[in-house]
Amino acid sequence: MTEQFTSSKLRFYLTEPQPCPYLPNRVERKIFTPLTGPYAADISDELSINGFRRSQNVAYRPQCPGCNACIATRIVVNRFEPSRRDRRVMRKNAVLRREVKPAIATEEQYQLFRRYLTARHSEGGMAQMDAYDYASMIEDSTVRTQVIEYWGDDEDGDDALQAVCLIDVMADGLSMVYSFFDPGRSRDSMGRFMILDHIEIVKALELRHVYLGYWIDGCQKMSYKVEFPATEVLVAGHWMPSSA
Repeated sequence: MTEQFTSSKLRFYLTEPQPCPYLPNRVERKIFTPLTGPYAADISDELSINGFRRSQNVAYRPQCPGCNACIATRIVVNRFEPSRRDRRVMRKNAVLRREVKPAIATEEQYQLFRRYLTARHSEGGMAQMDAYDYASMIEDSTVRTQVIEYWGDDEDGDDALQAVCLIDVMADGLSMVYSFFDPGRSRDSMGRFMILDHIEIVKALELRHVYLGYWIDGCQKMSYKVEFPATEVLVAGHWMPSSA
């Protein structure tokens, strides 16, 4: 059961409380609204600027009782200066080939997705996703959505899919909805590489921001989202430089 809220243009719903998947002894609730109609992309952009994220055909934001640990983050690309570590990561992955694809699920993507979940998130909420669930995550979108694939040689020297990022193309940048990679390439800092590469894409498009989703204060897995130079966080309705 959900609670319903309305505004002059959108109808919002609030999910029932459930255990937080990130922080112990916390309760999670989300406020969400369907993304439908001819202006879905514009609505999604506006909500993203105000701290919402997209999942399939809804935009959501944490609305947890007594907790404000989830904080929206984005990188301002024209202020970004790569660190020595960032330059090393880019050099290490320079052999990979980027391919921009429509938001269509493939068997190669799904098999890589399953290997990634098994190795890194075997007990997470997505661990039981089957091929149908994966296809819904990729294809069920009413906004400007694409898939970025990264290809390179596998252990046998064959050309193979190495990483995938599902993105939304916004008026002011790119939103990285979900990314995953070959767990055998963990030492290559693939997650960080994809963020760095998306910064380059946004610069080439002459846009401004890479939206990374929520930094969760107290969750080590999410700490990387405020490690990048020129990261902004959304606090009390205002974007400001991260001090984390």
